[in-house]
Amino acid sequence: MNVSENRAKEIKALSEFQSLPSIGPKFAKDLLMLGYYSLNEIRDKDGARLFDDLEHLYGERIDPCVEDQFRFVIYCANNSYCGNQWWDFTEERKHYRDTYGYSKKRPE
Repeated sequence: MNVSENRAKEIKALSEFQSLPSIGPKFAKDLLMLGYYSLNEIRDKDGARLFDDLEHLYGERIDPCVEDQFRFVIYCANNSYCGNQWWDFTEERKHYRDTYGYSKKRPE
């Protein structure tokens, strides 16, 4: 393939993330930006925390539905059948944020 080992690792990760229903290249790259290269690495993570980390990384507020995507990817990493879509996790996110709110360090 004539690419570096690191680039091959990135390509493999992008492919794995985008193999999930409704996960596209932009979100797959966001996962890479946070340092994740496989679904296995995300298995025990918290969707709200990953969302907060991504906002902090970019230094700006991000559409809350991105948190739904994190929750979806974590679900898929923990379940062999992944027939849901990211928007199936919207109510879960809304309930969580109604209860706990957002980080006090959330970008403006």
